[in-house]
Amino acid sequence: MTEITLESARTMITAAIAYGEQAGLAPLAVAVLDRGGNLKAFERADGTSNVRFQIAHGKAYGALGLGMGSRALMNRAEQQPYFIAAVAGAIGGALIPVPGGVLVRSNAGDLIGAIGVTGDTLSPPDSPLRPADRHRGPTDSTPPRARSRRRARDRPRSRRRRSPRSVRP
Repeated sequence: MTEITLESARTMITAAIAYGEQAGLAPLAVAVLDRGGNLKAFERADGTSNVRFQIAHGKAYGALGLGMGSRALMNRAEQQPYFIAAVAGAIGGALIPVPGGVLVRSNAGDLIGAIGVTGDTLSPPDSPLRPADRHRGPTDSTPPRARSRRRARDRPRSRRRRSPRSVRP
């Protein structure tokens, strides 16, 4: 199973922050967690507030812990607020069920971590995460554009995405 390397975590962070700057977003903070929920890398642009680490971490940690992007967690929180509140309490409040947390999957489709972005309203959905989606590890042989254009029905059943949003390092 592939792991998120420090280099790939830094590449995802750099891509997300650069996208935010180019798109004219407020300063962003980005956290990347490994599959065990441990912080792999974090960076915040100049001008972000003092609690952005906790927010970015909570988005990624919640996505990882419940196996779905934080946009889907927000929808679930609207439908089952007691469940999300109970989970947040069980993990010490480290769950932020709003858009900006996305699962990271290996090229084989295995869950290897999560990325959390905070600092501005993410519109279109999770847009600072899209440059991170284009980053591929050194062992990947499929061009990024070709991979992103594959349809779910074209993939073997075992490789279909299991969550509403996921990215590959």
